[in-house]
Amino acid sequence: MSEPVTPADQGRVPGLAEMARVVAQQRAELDRLHEQAATEAVVERAKGVVMALTGCSAEAAGETLLRRSVTAGHSLLEECLLTLGASERTASPASDDAPSDAGDVRAPGAPDGSDDGLRELALALAHVLTPQDLARNVLQHLTAGQAADSVVVYARRPDGSLELVGHAGLDAGETARWRQLPPFNGLAPLEALRTGEPLWLEDFAEDSKRFLLIGEPPERWRSRAWLPVRGEGTDVCLGVLRTGERPFSPGDRARLLEIARLCARPLHAVTAPARRSAVASPDPVGSLFEALPVAAMLLTPLRTSTGETEDFRIEAATAQAGAFLGGDGGEPVGQRLRAYRPGVADEPLWQCCLATLAGGERQEGEPFAHEETVDGVRELSTYSVRVTPLEDALVVIWVRHAPSDRQEQRLAELQRLGNLGWANWDLSTGEASWSPHAFTVLDRDPALAPLPLTELATLALPEDRPALECAVRDMLGGGRPFDVLFRIRTERGVRHLRLVAEALADVHGRPVDVHGFIQDLTARRRAELALVESEREILTQHDVLRTERALVARLQHALLPLPGHPVHPAGLRVEVAYLPAQTDIHVGGDWFSAIELPDGDALFVVGDVAGHGVDAVATMAQLRFTAKGMVITGSSLTGALGRLNTLLLHSRESRATATMVLARYRPSERRLVWAQAGHTPPLLLRDGGVTYLRRPPGMLLGAAPAPHYEETECLLEPGDRLLLYTDGLVERPPENIDQGLERLAEAVADHPDEEPGSLHRLLETMLAGDDRRDDVCVLDIRVPKKEE
Repeated sequence: MSEPVTPADQGRVPGLAEMARVVAQQRAELDRLHEQAATEAVVERAKGVVMALTGCSAEAAGETLLRRSVTAGHSLLEECLLTLGASERTASPASDDAPSDAGDVRAPGAPDGSDDGLRELALALAHVLTPQDLARNVLQHLTAGQAADSVVVYARRPDGSLELVGHAGLDAGETARWRQLPPFNGLAPLEALRTGEPLWLEDFAEDSKRFLLIGEPPERWRSRAWLPVRGEGTDVCLGVLRTGERPFSPGDRARLLEIARLCARPLHAVTAPARRSAVASPDPVGSLFEALPVAAMLLTPLRTSTGETEDFRIEAATAQAGAFLGGDGGEPVGQRLRAYRPGVADEPLWQCCLATLAGGERQEGEPFAHEETVDGVRELSTYSVRVTPLEDALVVIWVRHAPSDRQEQRLAELQRLGNLGWANWDLSTGEASWSPHAFTVLDRDPALAPLPLTELATLALPEDRPALECAVRDMLGGGRPFDVLFRIRTERGVRHLRLVAEALADVHGRPVDVHGFIQDLTARRRAELALVESEREILTQHDVLRTERALVARLQHALLPLPGHPVHPAGLRVEVAYLPAQTDIHVGGDWFSAIELPDGDALFVVGDVAGHGVDAVATMAQLRFTAKGMVITGSSLTGALGRLNTLLLHSRESRATATMVLARYRPSERRLVWAQAGHTPPLLLRDGGVTYLRRPPGMLLGAAPAPHYEETECLLEPGDRLLLYTDGLVERPPENIDQGLERLAEAVADHPDEEPGSLHRLLETMLAGDDRRDDVCVLDIRVPKKEE
């Protein structure tokens, strides 16, 4: 195995030793060989101890160790480590009355409590792969007793400098600043290596005067221990750093020295391959990637002047990686990743690379489908990209998921999408097992054991507990399946859950196994409650609107009574039609007037207030009666329109607008004088021809403070037919109103009926099959053919 190697510059790639470490971690065979080598070294040392203490042969010593491991229930490696630890602590040789079969050679009376931690550490160190792993294991051991805050491992290089080859408890900035230490006088770890004696720095004020102390700031670690670790081919210093300024007790010192002794052989094992790699081939990385049977590549980051990663250089890649990169720029090695694959910045691969650089931890993207050729057949396979940090480089591997992996993934996705988790209870053994999402649904810590089936009801609210307990009893007693709804209280509030379970019975019909699922129905239950509340509000609002509709209809009928037969003001025959919109709540503000004035003239009014409801009806009544009153009292038509406009402008509480046609007919001259305010023009039928009267200028009421209105006149002839109407008769959204006017003209020309009731036939033609959105009001005025 190898220790980390830092590239000399950005253009170079890590050496074979570092790449061999990554490959070794991924290959179980290399792990097994490494473990076998470490075990053999420990066994040979332990056999030497037994031989020295008992005088037996190597073969007999091996048999003794094997026999003791079987008797004590240990593995052979554990027994060897115990023997080595006991031999180091025993100051005197074996007693004269030692058993002739080379019995227990461990020191009698050794404190088991103090040895257990060292034995565990020795076992862990026997399996380390790098100095970094060693530092982490030592810190994990020390924090339980010596309360160390950081552990560093410095190796002395041939030029006398120190290199940080392992660390634990340091952040990325400190690691980068103190990775290389020049051979200056006054460096405490270098002094410890020169003298071969440990250095105990417990007085920060005095120590800072004697030594150059690392740290940013140095006061962070008030107490330090520097322990030289010497061995065959090993020149390493182990540093134990504490943030508190407190002395190392005699027990602490003895334990730290023992830990340093235990680290000697693992450090020699993990640094030996680095020494052998000096004669490696000039391009080991490329050769290694050519031999890899998977899709993989090695990337080094390319940074801007501010330190931000702008791209990656492809230093090495396997032949299979090209299928995933999909670039068309030829050989990928040596090219920039974004240039070779332009859209990579929007893909998970890029995000995983950036996240790995930022956090220093391996990242794996979401699974994706990839089409490939398997045994000559094109098929879709599931892959995910995995990015592993390698000092300042990244190793990218595309991992193919087996069918079982995909099934597990789909099951996990199904549980997540359905917000449910499965559960199983073995009634014969009392064991229970839940899926991870079942813990999430029940808001239970996964570190806790699953609850037995009989205790599951304790999670429910008191009012829901009896139903769940009854269902469980029925299942345990008679194997009856159940589907129960219950609620639990969590930090997120009350949750609505569903438990569905069934039992598997033995040959005697007794339930022996229960399986089912637990589902969180909180979102659906809340939606159901919201829907019920919404329906209740809709019904309430419907009742209010229906009441308002009835009130408005009665008010409108009272203010605008419809005559049941034609009226004859000034010798004319006038039919009136008023049709409200079909939608119940839309009672509008259309109105009419057809009266004979005191001087014998006839007044015709048709108007339309914008909007519907009570406000529109109220405004309609106000305009209708005011218009009639002003004309009866002598106001001109344009004067009446101007005053009505002022009336609406001052009614700011309603802010209403309205259109209107005012027409005055003098029977002696058959002269019709009329004015309009934004209204549709009257339609005249004469001798079978249909024309629309030309509208005089006039703006709708309530739109401007000073509108301009004009009058115009038309001489009617015997037999003429004149229609005054509101826009509800001709408007059909989204068509243009001109189309509606053409349709009305055609209908009138096609039905020139003169007998009473012809207006209703015209309306049936115009409004056939129509869902009206507005009211319709029509005055059908006919001039008799001969005067009476």
